[in-house]
Amino acid sequence: MQQNKKIVWPNVMAPVSAIYPHVRKIHDDTVQDDYYWMIDYFKKGEKSQEVIDYLEKENDYTSLMLQDTVDLQENLFQELKSRIKEKDESVPYYKNGYYYYSRTEEGNQYFKFCRKKSTLEGEEEVLLDVDQLAQGYAYYTAKGFSVSPDNRLIAFSVDTVSRREYTIFIKNIETGEIYPDQIKNTEGAAIWGNDNQTLFYTAKNPITLLSEKIMRHTLGSDPKADVPVYEEKDNTNYIAVGKSKNGKYIIINSEGTLSSEIWVLNADLPQAEFRVFQPRIHNVLYSIIALDDRFLILTNDEAINFQIMQCPLDRTERSNWHTFIDHRPDVLVSDIEEFKDFLAIAERKNGLTQLAIYDLNSQQQHYLDFGEVAYTVYPGINVEYNSDKLRYGYTSLVTPSSVYEYDMARQKKVLLKQQEILGGYDQTAYITERVFATTRDGIQVPISIVYKKGTKLDGSAPLLQYAYGSYGASMDPTFSSNRLSLLDRGFIYALAHIRGGEEMGRQWYEDGKMMHKMNTFYDFVDCGKYLIEKHYCTAEHLYAQGGSAGGLLMGVIANIAPEQYHGIIAQVPFVDVVNTMLDDTIPLTTNEYDEWGNPNEKETYFYMKAYSPYENIEAKEYPNLLVTTGLHDSQVQYFEPAKWVAKLRATKIGDAVLLLKTDMDYGHGGASGRFDYLKEIALEYAFLFKLEGIIPDDRKGQ
Repeated sequence: MQQNKKIVWPNVMAPVSAIYPHVRKIHDDTVQDDYYWMIDYFKKGEKSQEVIDYLEKENDYTSLMLQDTVDLQENLFQELKSRIKEKDESVPYYKNGYYYYSRTEEGNQYFKFCRKKSTLEGEEEVLLDVDQLAQGYAYYTAKGFSVSPDNRLIAFSVDTVSRREYTIFIKNIETGEIYPDQIKNTEGAAIWGNDNQTLFYTAKNPITLLSEKIMRHTLGSDPKADVPVYEEKDNTNYIAVGKSKNGKYIIINSEGTLSSEIWVLNADLPQAEFRVFQPRIHNVLYSIIALDDRFLILTNDEAINFQIMQCPLDRTERSNWHTFIDHRPDVLVSDIEEFKDFLAIAERKNGLTQLAIYDLNSQQQHYLDFGEVAYTVYPGINVEYNSDKLRYGYTSLVTPSSVYEYDMARQKKVLLKQQEILGGYDQTAYITERVFATTRDGIQVPISIVYKKGTKLDGSAPLLQYAYGSYGASMDPTFSSNRLSLLDRGFIYALAHIRGGEEMGRQWYEDGKMMHKMNTFYDFVDCGKYLIEKHYCTAEHLYAQGGSAGGLLMGVIANIAPEQYHGIIAQVPFVDVVNTMLDDTIPLTTNEYDEWGNPNEKETYFYMKAYSPYENIEAKEYPNLLVTTGLHDSQVQYFEPAKWVAKLRATKIGDAVLLLKTDMDYGHGGASGRFDYLKEIALEYAFLFKLEGIIPDDRKGQ
């Protein structure tokens, strides 16, 4: 890998934000916030145009600063795109007499959702042509495809703004007619009653975007007359509605970080009343699985890593729950995929995922074997209850995404499909490792590492360190064809499995949330120190990346360990923690109290203030920073990164670059097309390569 040691940045004046002082007073603490006004775009205040003007100036500045990478970005985009098989088809799955699949066509951004009756040799029906539906939209997401039990109708949902406010449509498959029943402001999923006339869906509050009510819609009626069948009173819980795999129950799930509650209804009687399965119990989470003769309950009641219990179909209260599979302190049970005669149980042990197969008749259990040091396995699409075949996905840092079918009775597996990497991909040309870093409090944190053979492990290689570390979300090692553009240019990639996720069990999550949140940040920094000590890289070549809550992580490490990182990419970063958590009109705030805490409580406020990136900016040298956001982001709204950048720019010292890129058309997840999002990755990679001084065309010259 050749490098240009001298990195030249254009001599361009950075934007300077206007200042409108705003004072926050709470808990005898007074804080002046000069950039609070940036919230005004969605508040529709007098400064809303000023917000747009500022964001556009920042975009222009970013473009000028990266002007010498324009060709590199275009080359990277084409390189990333060239690995994608444009004409492709998903593995078909069988449901209720039909095989369903999606397929993509060359040159098109989206896909077609299709089916064939009885056999894969049958005539294709295109149920939804999303390529056609998306024409004329800068952003278009279609999801929640739900076919009625009689196979005649399909419900689907659409978001054209990127704020995750979905409109549900209903299409007659036989005639092609889109019915006038357009149901707005929903979470997206629509669940059919067994009468083929009734739909259940989750309605959202238009201001806070919280899921508040489960509604019942009767086909042909005015959605304004839809009836609420459940209303959530606890604004820290999320709610959703689904259907049991055996088709017998409509299930409402209300769940927060600490407790959950489920309501059930006979799917044959969609106009009847829901009944509570078990009223919520403080600090008890549970979910249910409907079998023909009983319910299974996956719960953390007296079992931090969850256990499986069972109860009769007609006596579902906690007093009737009995142990089915005991709790094991070293194994986290994360999911159950039910079949008529088998269970596929997703577990996590020693930071790795595994699948156990349980025979309901013989009561015997066995595990699948995978043979790599770091990998990810998970249940795939398994919608047919009366089946002995399990679909599961498998991937690793070097193994492309694969779909297997496993015969649970015969204990035989078949590879149905593996992601095809155009241009050729040699798995043996890359090395993956799993190591453990010791943190400052003596905890062993796993790190999954991948690099190309021949990469020198003497500290001279650039290394990109990634993590998330919140909500119990585990960042398992998976393959990325895009990542090859880093590895082939000599980068090492390290995925740090820090506390706040659930990689090492439920306690791993508990130790990285609320008043233990600093563990998440220290873990990441200590993993970086380990990588330097073991000569994978040096601080001059160490980079960090994270998004959303992982963007909060980026903001904190920029404050507490700026000298350890040469550059940081913070994607849609949650960096204004205190102000956001104090404003319950901001989407999703109250749902987050059990994750971050409620700053209206004094102790929580000061703990949160002590780490919040926006609150702790100082006049010191920071790493080079690329910050990205979306104007329509509903999860972490644009003003958080915009305020952070403005305050950083006014406060920091030194010559490190600070760039803000706002996508004016998209939201939290970025672009919706299967190619457009690659432009965002090309920008990020170009930023890293410029910082490393890597000659643009030298992809494999190591």
